[in-house]
Amino acid sequence: MARIAGVNIPTGKRVVIALQYIHGIGSGMAKEITEKVSIPAERRVNELSDAEVLQLRETIDRDYIVEGDLRRETAMNIKRLMDLGCYRGLRHRRSLPVRGQRTHTNARTRKGPAKAIAGKKK
Repeated sequence: MARIAGVNIPTGKRVVIALQYIHGIGSGMAKEITEKVSIPAERRVNELSDAEVLQLRETIDRDYIVEGDLRRETAMNIKRLMDLGCYRGLRHRRSLPVRGQRTHTNARTRKGPAKAIAGKKK
């Protein structure tokens, strides 16, 4: 099992798909990485040599922000907004939708399960 950026990537899958198991790598970035390392798209992870896995690992470590560093950076960006007290920061602090969605009826994912209100029966 290959281990890249602290993540065990699945061996039976194609390299482009397996790289997407790493936080911060999507389909476009995975294709870009495989082209940079010159690995064919139909190659599977268990068919890779140790040198190719090492090359993949070094490329990702050198050129991309993934996993823990990316999570830390995102958390710091949100914390900065909250400390500034800007509108987006206040929305994060109150656990409400940040990007202008309605909250009158929806937003259950962000607000949590609905709470019953006493005497609301009509």
